[in-house]
Amino acid sequence: MSASVAPHNPLMSRRQLTIAGAGLAAGLGFAGAFGPLVSAAKAAGTSSEDALLDQLYKNALAEGGQLVAYMGGDTAHQNDSTRAAFLARFPEMKFTLKTDLSKYLDGMIDNQLARHRLEPDMAVLQTLWDFPRWKHEGVLLPYQPLGWEHVYPVFKDPAHHYVALLALSFSNVVNTHLVPLSQAPLDPRDYLAPALRGKLVFTYPDDDDFVHFVFKNIIDQYGWGYMDDLMAQEPTFVRGIGTTAGLIAAGKKAATFAGFWSFADKASGVVWLPPRRSSFASWGQTAAIFRAAKHPAAARLYMSWALSKPVQSATAMWPVRDDVPVQGGYKPLSSYNTDPRQYPTVMADRTAAELFRSQIRLYVGDPQGPDPALS
Repeated sequence: MSASVAPHNPLMSRRQLTIAGAGLAAGLGFAGAFGPLVSAAKAAGTSSEDALLDQLYKNALAEGGQLVAYMGGDTAHQNDSTRAAFLARFPEMKFTLKTDLSKYLDGMIDNQLARHRLEPDMAVLQTLWDFPRWKHEGVLLPYQPLGWEHVYPVFKDPAHHYVALLALSFSNVVNTHLVPLSQAPLDPRDYLAPALRGKLVFTYPDDDDFVHFVFKNIIDQYGWGYMDDLMAQEPTFVRGIGTTAGLIAAGKKAATFAGFWSFADKASGVVWLPPRRSSFASWGQTAAIFRAAKHPAAARLYMSWALSKPVQSATAMWPVRDDVPVQGGYKPLSSYNTDPRQYPTVMADRTAAELFRSQIRLYVGDPQGPDPALS
């Protein structure tokens, strides 16, 4: 294979990974996909929202003022900005947060449930197929948080067991200092241009479920021959979507078709771009409270805060509420050629997912380098 792989330690420094400002980190925990959350947390919401949040805050304090949450992310500190924002709004709370890849956290949760030793009160994960299963198993606590009536139906369970807190996509991310916007690759075949040889970077599709899904969609459309052509471009594969974004932000690589970038960033020259003709993949990062939660009032507070207008207005990509505008001049998600229902539907078939993983690995190899979630 002609692809280059990252050196033994492909992770860039935290400063490098955030070179373009807040909201760079992906992977994606709920928090890493927000912009300047602390300032957003201090912004005033509507009076009715504030009143409800204040009452939920009192309930959480009466319960003991503790919250324990598991959140998906590919670096250990990726969700720290969300924790800081929550505590800025509710300073008397204590917030214990564990960040790891969603595919690891769901296994931890299942084991804890089986042993009746559940640690988190709630979880915010990318493994969306877990939520209907947990609902069927009866382990989720129904809750209708603040703003529920404004959440797009595609992002919420009609029986109130789970809801997405923001909508995200891994698609075209381009450094326009290296590739002029007029020449930016937008559709899969654009990435085969000779000028991009050696300049592409991707997170291992056999290491990240959503990148896996992006690659599968492309191969379903173009066939496995596309991978032969893509590998001839000598792409670099790394662990962690944040590493991919960091290499593009630092100007070490020019583009990826499986990347994340904040809509609010206007200064770095790095942009997220929708395809010209092709569809792109999207999903809603989803949250739920567990029936066995030790601190259900605190979890209710968090869910309602996360869906409040000030926080939804700070999302790096799309808010899930229909009454909150999108940042950066982008359109609502429904205006694009994407269907966020496809990812959980396709990836729920774990047998098919493993079959694809075994084949894509023939091209990209086993993931190399340290697990970024341990950094």
